[in-house]
Amino acid sequence: MLDDQLKTQLAAYLERVTQPFELVASLDESETSAQMRELLTTIQSLRSDKITLREDGNDARKPSFTLQRQGSNSSLRFAGLPLGHEFTSLVLALLWTGGHPPKEEQDLLDQIKAIEGDFNFEVYMSLGCHNCPDVVQALSLMAILNPHIKTTVIEGGAFRQEVEAREIMAVPMVYLNGEVFGAGRMQLGEIVAKLDTGAAKREAAKLSAKEAFEVLIIGGGPAGAAAAIYTARKGIRTGIAAERIGGQVNDTLDIENYISVNKTEGPKFSAALESHIGDYDIDVMRLQRAAKLIPATEKGGLITVELENGGRLQAKSVVLSTGARWRNMNVPGEDQYRTKGVAYCPSCDGPLFKGKRVAVIGGGNSGVEAAIDLAGVVEHVTVFEFMPELKADAVLQKKLTSLPNVTIIKNAQTTEVLGDGSKVTGLSYKDRSNDEVKQVQLEGIFVQIGLLPNTDWLKDTLELNKMGEIVIDAKGQTSVPGVFAAGDCTNVPYKQIIVAAGAGAVAGLSAFEHLIRH
Repeated sequence: MLDDQLKTQLAAYLERVTQPFELVASLDESETSAQMRELLTTIQSLRSDKITLREDGNDARKPSFTLQRQGSNSSLRFAGLPLGHEFTSLVLALLWTGGHPPKEEQDLLDQIKAIEGDFNFEVYMSLGCHNCPDVVQALSLMAILNPHIKTTVIEGGAFRQEVEAREIMAVPMVYLNGEVFGAGRMQLGEIVAKLDTGAAKREAAKLSAKEAFEVLIIGGGPAGAAAAIYTARKGIRTGIAAERIGGQVNDTLDIENYISVNKTEGPKFSAALESHIGDYDIDVMRLQRAAKLIPATEKGGLITVELENGGRLQAKSVVLSTGARWRNMNVPGEDQYRTKGVAYCPSCDGPLFKGKRVAVIGGGNSGVEAAIDLAGVVEHVTVFEFMPELKADAVLQKKLTSLPNVTIIKNAQTTEVLGDGSKVTGLSYKDRSNDEVKQVQLEGIFVQIGLLPNTDWLKDTLELNKMGEIVIDAKGQTSVPGVFAAGDCTNVPYKQIIVAAGAGAVAGLSAFEHLIRH
């Protein structure tokens, strides 16, 4: 189950366990149960003085196991094998249950412990989903810290009948007390805020009370991180207000074109960004979305950024690095069947469509890469491209056309997502060569048609081009004095991580220069 290298690494981690706890398994005669027994036996043997293994559990979900600290009423269960991307979640759960402190702000941990009420969470994940661990780890920690919170982590591949009965077509999918709580990536603070309704008001007041920054960065992707590091290195007071560090990079699977890094994954790259930011005196304000930009009323005055929670931050200069989001098709049925067959993350949700017929909308690199990945899982993939030819790199097109279960339809304009009221059943499209409308029966649609800049909140404040991108000059200066911008939210011609990082450095240095002059 675990190779020698992984066992050595796990043993080193388990040395941090200080409090005894039990692993209680509910098993049957299946192969997956045998694998779970092997996994749990290995874990127990690596820290036998602190970890006890029992196999007398009687939970209805088999195979599954709980982590139970002695003297605690916490309830955390893993149903199915937490391997793949979720192995880290398992290791953290072992450490936290064993008394090792989590790396979260103490205020947030205290807030979790103070939550009152009865909360029964079920989170469905897939082992190939790189968005799932954040949610799994957040809900696991909450269950370990608060006895009123129960969390069950369910591997969809091991419980396919359950997944199909609930018509789950996207992960992570979270249920609270039997009702849908949320889908997609969620961070710990975001989940806590949904349970603690007074948190947003308290956070807004806390933010508004902060002293004005010399440089305030809005957005925490590669551009924002670079800008913050460059300004902090100059010794000026720097803050970052962002929904999440890493931004959309968190949703990227493989990164192979960041020079000097042969290959990495989006979540690892984001973690590296956060670690680098942590090396400097930067005030990081997470889970914050900007709502309004108010320019300074006089030369050398303060710029104000209003946040969606009502908080207000002020700064002498601002760098906008809000990035971009996946572009929607904007056709009837898309919103209705989102997470019910309409998906945007092939690596996350692809395993849920095993043996089914799906479509990929978009013939660029992202679309073709998605189709290639999906072809190894699903029964058949149909790629729809709006233009007469695919736009993907030649090497990707060659790979795509070599696959026997892929069909390519060009000159196709998607017109409607079809469904039966609960899930996707097909797709309607117009053949642009003759305007004939056709339909294709399928069960999943993966949308890969590019990006939209996150600049809606800036309309009528500074200059945007017709694509909604922030117009900047060579130094990242916008049309508003003291406000700079960088990354995918701007009119730079290439939306690449390395381009965004370089642009962020330019914007940070330009903001510093602005402060010197004004």
